[in-house]
Amino acid sequence: MATFVLVPGGWKGSWAFEAVVPLLERAGHTVHALTLTGLRPDDDEATVAAANLDTHAEDVLRLLDRHHITGATLVGHSYAGMVIAAAADRADGRISRLVHLDAYVPRDGESCWSSTNEHFRKVFAAGAAATGYAVRPPGGGDPRRRPHPLASFLQTIRLTGALAQVPRREFVYCSGWEDRTPFAGLRARLQADPEWQVHDLPTGHDAMHEAPGAVAALLLGGSPG
Repeated sequence: MATFVLVPGGWKGSWAFEAVVPLLERAGHTVHALTLTGLRPDDDEATVAAANLDTHAEDVLRLLDRHHITGATLVGHSYAGMVIAAAADRADGRISRLVHLDAYVPRDGESCWSSTNEHFRKVFAAGAAATGYAVRPPGGGDPRRRPHPLASFLQTIRLTGALAQVPRREFVYCSGWEDRTPFAGLRARLQADPEWQVHDLPTGHDAMHEAPGAVAALLLGGSPG
């Protein structure tokens, strides 16, 4: 049986995977859904201000250590593609599979800010205007979302090359929001890379909410439907 570590994207907590977790557990797998530092309901302003990409990678690594996990499948949504890449690069071979679920797939020296499009750079800048360190959630989404640490969007990733040793690397492209997605160019890049498997889902960005069954089927290795 597999061990899944599910990492939510910007502004979200472990609840983002609430419809997917039981489907994976029902299939007999172990599932850990994370809430990253600075996104927890009881995090104070100093914690939010200090949290960056390294902090979030360490959140994943601490989970692996605490539960003595090897052979993990890391799943990162959106911003968390940065997190799982950084964590896998530092995990000393404990990761067997990476799934970037409509998520950034960074190269060394890139950041979420540099990898995204102009639409989201404007969202980040406008959202951080009030405090200078936390990006308020865009309007219209789940009320459980919290201000996201700006430093984690801005920090560049440092990759040693160990990431390339992860045996199975996958990217899921959600095609239902092509007017705003920052991932179209990434999809084309990874389709041309034989070391990556690319899947398409006909959903908006929040595939875990819109189509949890399809996401679970893909993670379980079957057709997303």
